[in-house]
Amino acid sequence: MNKPSPVNTSQYASESLTASLSRLMLRGIRTMSCKLAAAALITSLSACLLPGIASAAELPDLEGREVVVVTENAYPPLQFVDPKSGDAIGWEYDAMRELARRLNFTLVIENSSWDAMIPAISEAQYDIGMTGITIRDDRKEMVDFSAPYMRSEMFMLVRADEERFSNAEQFAALEDGLVGAQAGTTPFYTAVYEVLDGNEQNPRIKLFETFGASVQALRSNDVDLVLTDGTAGKGYVSANSDTFKLVGEAMGSEDFGFIFPKGSELVEPINAGIASMQEDGTMDRLNVTWFLEYKLGE
Repeated sequence: MNKPSPVNTSQYASESLTASLSRLMLRGIRTMSCKLAAAALITSLSACLLPGIASAAELPDLEGREVVVVTENAYPPLQFVDPKSGDAIGWEYDAMRELARRLNFTLVIENSSWDAMIPAISEAQYDIGMTGITIRDDRKEMVDFSAPYMRSEMFMLVRADEERFSNAEQFAALEDGLVGAQAGTTPFYTAVYEVLDGNEQNPRIKLFETFGASVQALRSNDVDLVLTDGTAGKGYVSANSDTFKLVGEAMGSEDFGFIFPKGSELVEPINAGIASMQEDGTMDRLNVTWFLEYKLGE
């Protein structure tokens, strides 16, 4: 769980996802004060005209080539299996399908565990990896990253009845407190270096195969804390307000990017597609759909 150029990408990367969503909500509030007919017209124009603008842009044409994308399906709302339908859905699925449409490639999606994903991409077993992967210098030694498509922050997800701690300092002082994480992920490193003592072998860190498994361990009292991207955490809290809550302040920020084998010729066209989606508001609409409107489990 886990990360990362043409026009406007650097500006976008400098803004947090939280700030972006706040602007969208304020914009929505202002729109509510307008006549409903005008709001409906704006919505209709956004849906109809913006895709046309993107189609007219001078984007690379991949001429229908097959592009195999690997994901984990374990990090809602970016990519996960819908508990009701059993379908794999999420922000990254919608974004990648839109990139396939704009760049004219045939999308094939396969699954892999997080532990195997970066090595598999580095060996060119797949063309692209997507699972909320934080852009890190050490990972750049193995794979290439796209331009950032999202920035987010880490928060503390705890049980709803947790009263022993409400911030990182208090948790660190709780000698028997346990944190659940996936090895090698941003939540893992944040737990090690920003919450605990910098020891990656600290026995207070319990490792799990997936992010969902760590959340389940939190639910069943096997751990006391899970670090999560704030937007994903809000999704869990919204769906399980009697079970979970978020506490403490944001602990740093991270940029997410798609990953590629070193030297991949797909990096440049994907970056162009990301830039076009940022420019015409598609990224903002995906954020509204998956971080504001979608309710996990409903």
